[in-house]
Amino acid sequence: MAATPNYEEARRLIYAAHDEDPNKHTTADGKEIPYETHYSTKMENFLNKRAPDASDVLKLAICGQHFRRWEVPRDSYPRTKVGYHSWRTFLKKRQGKLVAEILEQNGYPEEDWKRCQKLIEKEGLKQGEDEVQILEDVACLVFLDDQFDDFKDQHNEEKIVNIVKKTWGKMSKEGQDMALTLPMTDECKELVGKALSG
Repeated sequence: MAATPNYEEARRLIYAAHDEDPNKHTTADGKEIPYETHYSTKMENFLNKRAPDASDVLKLAICGQHFRRWEVPRDSYPRTKVGYHSWRTFLKKRQGKLVAEILEQNGYPEEDWKRCQKLIEKEGLKQGEDEVQILEDVACLVFLDDQFDDFKDQHNEEKIVNIVKKTWGKMSKEGQDMALTLPMTDECKELVGKALSG
């Protein structure tokens, strides 16, 4: 008899790994928490807004989007465009495989853990795969809401505007509409405005 999928235990194990992240995020009330714990919480919050009826498999893919990412730092690959894309490709495959193993260990059938792996690898993006698009929307929303303000201080305006254009192009109409409601500083709003009018 097949085991019953255990969503809560799979999610707990994913967060237990996040809690090992040595990189820290300081919350609004001054507490330090592991960055990946913070990131996954943000991902879940935006998923609840973007797709409140999401499947458990998509929810777990959202939780595990950056699974143990800190173990493969950016500097482990050349600081080139090719190096960056190689790093990202390796991360997606590694993260997908590790999270799929957690689902398999917790009673999910092969079709489900393989589906979770494909979601994390973003296989089928822009090819009509609704759940992959939702995951991409959520990742883009978290970037714009949580990382954009710091990110803009690290690059020149031309590069930032180009990145926002690319981010916008990755999102569905629903994701774009949600992005327009995000609270932003005046400087961030101006950069987004330039990206969308260019």
